[in-house]
Amino acid sequence: MPRQTKEEIDEEIVEHAAALFAQHGFKDTSVQRIADAAGYSKTGLLHRFPNKEALWGAATGTCAAAMREVAETAAALPDGPARDRAVIEQLVDLALSSPGLASLALSFVGRATEPGEQDQLEGIARPVMTAFGVQPGTTDVGRVVRVIAAAGALAVATVALSRDQHPFDQLRSGSIRDHLIDAIYDALGHPR
Repeated sequence: MPRQTKEEIDEEIVEHAAALFAQHGFKDTSVQRIADAAGYSKTGLLHRFPNKEALWGAATGTCAAAMREVAETAAALPDGPARDRAVIEQLVDLALSSPGLASLALSFVGRATEPGEQDQLEGIARPVMTAFGVQPGTTDVGRVVRVIAAAGALAVATVALSRDQHPFDQLRSGSIRDHLIDAIYDALGHPR
């Protein structure tokens, strides 16, 4: 097995940090907890990231960049079902490849946060909402609710399906991608 590059190691650590920040918030996530989850000593982790703030910055920065990319791709498409499906496909692919980052990116829908956290998460949430064509100040409350419900459903599914010991082992085999996409698409209220 080839050795991991520095970038791959950092990405792995950020993935674990993002998952823990999504689950516990910044305040209740310790550097030791992140080190344990990533399989590194605290000293080794602090050699790569000097403090918890640096880990938070890397996790939220990576999430924000991923969500901006989703929004930029969506901007090329007209509002409507095809655009929604394209956005969902990108979010599901992120959730399946990087469940920690996806959980943090979508945690704006379900976690009470500290004031500083909320600002960072809003910077991640805005591109998600924009990707779905929801602009600040929109008066279409139904659309806002459906988009938040869809994001929440994906966030919950991401956490549930990324657990090591899943009660539905058959979900580990075969592709669940299409089923996730359909479920999230259905939450937006589009007919299939």
